[in-house]
Amino acid sequence: MDKKIGSAYVKAVATATGETTIAEAAELMREHHVGALVVVDGANPAVPVGMVTDRDIAIEVVAAGLDPRTVKVGEIVQRPITTVTEDAGWAETVRLMSINGVRRLPVVDAGGGLIGIVSFDDILLQLAGPLVAMADLAGRERHFEARTRA
Repeated sequence: MDKKIGSAYVKAVATATGETTIAEAAELMREHHVGALVVVDGANPAVPVGMVTDRDIAIEVVAAGLDPRTVKVGEIVQRPITTVTEDAGWAETVRLMSINGVRRLPVVDAGGGLIGIVSFDDILLQLAGPLVAMADLAGRERHFEARTRA
């Protein structure tokens, strides 16, 4: 059975609104030690409407020679937003990331309210343990066989 992401997503989410300047967004990323902000609706801050990443800032603003103090997040935000619910399985979450070409997904409740964020790194950490156990299986099998058939 597919494990649910509800056990591993990060509940503390750094957010911005469409009115946040790129300079402010970069400061928020630095303050929270993250590479992306969930963009929320200014009127309803519980509803995610987009994502902005450090890469977006580098490519869309810095490389284009724009002033990060005047460009607003709403001008470069990734839309439409793809979200996942906390009861989604790992396979579904990875599928959504893959088909949408994103490394992070906001986690929402049944009403679409923001409750967290899950990243490719979060999933990789969860999958690494079982993969290591599988990789060790052949060695354990030989050890068990040697003990029981000696």
